[in-house]
Amino acid sequence: MSIGIKPLGARVVIKRVEAEEKTASGILLAGTAKEKPQVAEVVAVGPGTEDEKMELNVGDRVIFSQYAGTDVKYSGVEYTIMSQRDILAVVE
Repeated sequence: MSIGIKPLGARVVIKRVEAEEKTASGILLAGTAKEKPQVAEVVAVGPGTEDEKMELNVGDRVIFSQYAGTDVKYSGVEYTIMSQRDILAVVE
């Protein structure tokens, strides 16, 4: 499935998973009280570079640096484009 965004070099496009609406104790959170999630799904990957091989695949769930990337809105959907270096881990 192509989303219409093709990242260049060792960049990836991610889509954040939705933030929790409720705390562990059952308290409902207002929209402004929710933390921005740091877990996302990879929706597109670049080809990599000679210096940095692409290690991620479309569909991987990842944890990324909090302030990394550039947020973009394309076709009404919010994505973040970031360097593969800003991905901290793959969630298994």
